[in-house]
Amino acid sequence: MVEIFAHRGLHQVERENTLPAFRAAVALGVDGVELDVRRTLDGLLVVHHDPAAAGLVVAETLREALPAYVPTLEEALEALEGVSVNVEIKNIRHPSEPSYDDTGDFARQVLEVIQRTGAAPSVIISCFDLPTCVIVRHVDPTIPVGWLIWDVAPLEAVVSAHEAGLSSVNPHFTTVTGEVVARAGLVGLDLNVWTVNRAADLQAMAELGVRRVITDDPALAMELLG
Repeated sequence: MVEIFAHRGLHQVERENTLPAFRAAVALGVDGVELDVRRTLDGLLVVHHDPAAAGLVVAETLREALPAYVPTLEEALEALEGVSVNVEIKNIRHPSEPSYDDTGDFARQVLEVIQRTGAAPSVIISCFDLPTCVIVRHVDPTIPVGWLIWDVAPLEAVVSAHEAGLSSVNPHFTTVTGEVVARAGLVGLDLNVWTVNRAADLQAMAELGVRRVITDDPALAMELLG
């Protein structure tokens, strides 16, 4: 069975990456929810996809100054009790990102919150930054870690992820082939694909045998694959 994850919650009916979107996804009956975590200027972990919220750069803004709809990671995990949670750590060297932590402190802080809230058994960590994935693996050998990829060939990523001791490779669904699925299976890696929204693409991913689909239309995915 393919697991269905709601991308940033049920954002078709609520603002993405907010507590109402998370609660709506849980009520819908999804297997899991994907969300994004960033760190504020005063070192708190909040859930937001873009570098800025309401024109305020998250990494340069105090938590109390951010819009009220931006939840903390702890609040999000509480709202998502009962389903799996893919926590994407937004830490990558890229011109679009105003900050990058190469010390591992950000990743360790994410793990500390996950452990403290008791959410670890239901959490998957992911990141586009391979060094961050490796830090997570070293700090906590038990938590599933997936390398998100975009400009890396999936077959090459499978090799690198296996060598790093990760749990999965998370490619865009358009790059996934039967050969990729087979190679991942040979080394015991899951394939968690994003962002799969059309019926034909959802069915194609299921037929290929991916482990999880992250989708903007979880209701459609559940109707087709559930």
